Formats: sequence, structure tokens, C-alpha cells
Amino acid sequence: MDKMHRKLRRQDRAISAEETLALLDRSEHGVLSTTSPDGAPYGVPVNYCLLDGAIYFHCALDGHKLDNLQAEGRVSFCVIGQTEVQASQFATRYESVIVSGRADEVFAEEKQKALEGLLAKYSPHFIAEGRRYIEVHLDQTRVIRIDIEAVSGKARR
Repeated sequence: MDKMHRKLRRQDRAISAEETLALLDRSEHGVLSTTSPDGAPYGVPVNYCLLDGAIYFHCALDGHKLDNLQAEGRVSFCVIGQTEVQASQFATRYESVIVSGRADEVFAEEKQKALEGLLAKYSPHFIAEGRRYIEVHLDQTRVIRIDIEAVSGKARR
């Protein structure tokens, strides 16, 4: 991943670009953080997939998340991988990725490709059924792409 890496305060915890991409790719869900038109922060968990260096997620046709994205397309996206509380050491082992980027709705072939990417990630044993589901519900969902502008991965192992 050749995106600009955000400078970390704890450089000793930085993980490689390859590890960062792998964690971003394999995580089951992430937290999308947006800003409301009045400046209030809003974080919401979403299922997503990583395709061609961008993050895609789907959502309803309207709602708070979309209102925020219309007002301000800059977003933050965070995933957390394996964690383990180490109570006796007052510490936690963890791995995480934070992305900064710009979110935009996608249409037509790109929308279909993203929905099929989500299908492959979350329902790999039901591809044929999933494609039929997508066909029936295509007009009832929106798909958003986050173009990654900066990314950082870190871990305490």
C-alpha cells in the first residue's frame, strides 16, 4: 500500500504496509466516523470490503450516515484486529488500522463490483444466491467508496 502513512507517536508499534493492508482486508467490520452538518462527530460500525485499494460499504437509501457524508465527505475508518487484555501488566495486546479518506457514492458497474466484493467476503458459500439477492435489491441500497488518503497500522504484540 503506497498511500501516505500517518505519523505515529509510537513508531515502535508501527506495522508494515503489508501487515496494515492484510489487517484491513481480513477484519470483519470497521467503524466509520463522520461529521454531522452541525459539527457533531458520529461513529457507526459497518461491514466493508477492500477492493483495488479502496474501502466499500453498503447502506440504506437514507439516514444519518448519508446526511453526514453529503455535508462532509472526509471520513475516518478504523478496524481493530486481535486483542488480548493483559490485566497483570495493565496493558493490552492489539492490532489496529486507521484510515483517513474521502467517501463518495458509486454507481453502475462499480456498485455491482462492490456488492459482489461484499458477497465474496461475507457469504463466500452463497455466491449464486447472493447475486440473485443483489439483482432484486440493487435499487434499495447505496454503495459508498472510501478513497484512502492516509493510513496507519500499529500493534502491541
